[in-house]
Amino acid sequence: MKNIISCEQFNINELEEIFSLTDSIIKCPSDFSSLLKGRLIATLFYEPSTRSRLSFEAAALRLGASVLGTENALAASSAYKGESLSDTIRIVAGYADAIVLRHFENDSAVIAQSVSEVPVINAGSGSAEHPTQALLDAYTIYKHKGGLKNLSVLLMGDLKYGRTIHSLLKLLSLYDGLVIYGLSDAELSLPEEYVELLENKKLVYRKINSIFEAPQKIDVIYQTRMQKERFEGENVSKLICTIDNNLLNYFDTETILLHPLPRNQEILPEVDANKRSLYFMQARYGMYVRMALFCKVLEVL
Repeated sequence: MKNIISCEQFNINELEEIFSLTDSIIKCPSDFSSLLKGRLIATLFYEPSTRSRLSFEAAALRLGASVLGTENALAASSAYKGESLSDTIRIVAGYADAIVLRHFENDSAVIAQSVSEVPVINAGSGSAEHPTQALLDAYTIYKHKGGLKNLSVLLMGDLKYGRTIHSLLKLLSLYDGLVIYGLSDAELSLPEEYVELLENKKLVYRKINSIFEAPQKIDVIYQTRMQKERFEGENVSKLICTIDNNLLNYFDTETILLHPLPRNQEILPEVDANKRSLYFMQARYGMYVRMALFCKVLEVL
């Protein structure tokens, strides 16, 4: 596993290995604290980020690596002077042992991989994919639902531009018995390619118009924000549904609520204390999953 570019590269066995390694790291992080001693990780973020950037950097540091990079590469690197992404990657690959890249272009990670001499990890590429977020999302579900088979999942919010949703569907579609419900504005419906992905895997996708059309005993609710930075002048109406305690309590006591964060108005703060609200734990798991991924791409285990 030299690079992590797309969720399409994973199979079930590889996911289970990552999840098992993540379990081990969480159980005894000190056992892994010097695995990357002497290694250098570069983080190149051309878009704003809190969780992804800091959790990647924390993951590297907790494994004993050093970190260099920029949180605003579009303005604070030679990209501002017109340097191409390919040239930047070639240069940084000469300094670091691995590159973590977030970029606004959908094909950015593929371009980076094609010219880099060191592993590249895609930390978000335009509206296309966010594979490491999907891995931590899938791990959270695996951890709290006991596996990824025979799940019912409600996807809410921006299904058109939500790269976390697109990536998560690619992972979940590896498993049997999946039923997906999609709730969004008409303008932000799940793109047909992902509907076809599910259909080709003999899985079920049901577009719904109200949250109450989803079963009360649904396993997972995955809420997302509007990706307003990607609308490009589109006329998109208001948020279709806000989750408060009354709404969450409508669902089964075993239903879990996830969100990739940041949130706006789609989940009210009053829901944070609900034991089924796992989005802050989900973000914490991200650091441990990314520790496991560094171990994999740098082949230290």
